[in-house]
Amino acid sequence: MYETSVELKELQALLDASLSRSTEHLRSIISTERTLTAELLTQLLTGMRTLALSTVTAQGEPRISGVDGHFLHGKWHFGTARGAAKARHLAARPAASAAHLRGEDLGVFTHGTVEILNPQGGEPAADWPDLLAYFQDFYGDDLFDWDEDVVYYRLHPHWMTAYAPDLAKLTAAPPS
Repeated sequence: MYETSVELKELQALLDASLSRSTEHLRSIISTERTLTAELLTQLLTGMRTLALSTVTAQGEPRISGVDGHFLHGKWHFGTARGAAKARHLAARPAASAAHLRGEDLGVFTHGTVEILNPQGGEPAADWPDLLAYFQDFYGDDLFDWDEDVVYYRLHPHWMTAYAPDLAKLTAAPPS
């Protein structure tokens, strides 16, 4: 868990606001009894989590693909090859949606705008050195050329919700 107390408060406010302004239909599924607190969510989303990432083409057509998601400081971070279609989509249209699903036990749904963390030829995000160290520690620092081969993003959410129909099952220790 990498979140500060301020980041946890901000994430909790986002989760609460997102659920409160959701449709009646969605609130009938993701009720307050079937959602997660920011603190519990950050405890569950450690390491790499597969995300279904949705971007939009120039013609307005949706595209979905998988990415390695890392939930750090209350936001999704992910990367792709600089030449990937999703990288072109996000450079032109930074709006994105991401979903992380763990069977029927957990669903985390996020809509927002991406920030490029390590733009080619541009100024990296202020926290890029720390994030790069995290990613290199996770994947290995010699996996590829971190400056030329990959582009990393942070998804700044304007809407996020987490669904867990059985919190006890989700938080239970795995059988030994």
